[in-house]
Amino acid sequence: MTEYFYPLDGRKHYKELEKVQKDMFRAFKNFNNEIFEKESTLSRKMKELIAIGVAHTTQCPYCIEGHVRAAKKAGASDQEIAEAIFVAAALRAGGAFAHSTIAMNVLNEMDGK
Repeated sequence: MTEYFYPLDGRKHYKELEKVQKDMFRAFKNFNNEIFEKESTLSRKMKELIAIGVAHTTQCPYCIEGHVRAAKKAGASDQEIAEAIFVAAALRAGGAFAHSTIAMNVLNEMDGK
C-alpha cells in the first residue's frame, strides 16, 4: 500500500524512540514478539486475523497493512480476512448501539420520565 493519511516514513522514527526510551522500547518489542512469534494455543493465522479486526477498530493504517500481510503469509484467505473486518465492524457498530441507552436515558431525564 502506498498511501495513508499518515506519512509512510513515520516508521523511521522508531529508532529515535528506541534511543530515547531503550528499556521501554525493548520491553514493548519483546511483548509483541512473545504474542505473535511464539507458538501457543492460537495459531499464527488466528492471531493475525484477530489483529486485523482490532487494527480496524483502532483505525491504525500501519497495523492494518502489517497484519494483513502477516495473515496472508500465515495462510489466511481473502475471505477470512474480509470476515475478520466485518466482525470488527459489527462490534464497533454494536458499541454505538449499546451506547444509545445513554442518549435514551438523557432524553427520558429531560422529559421527566
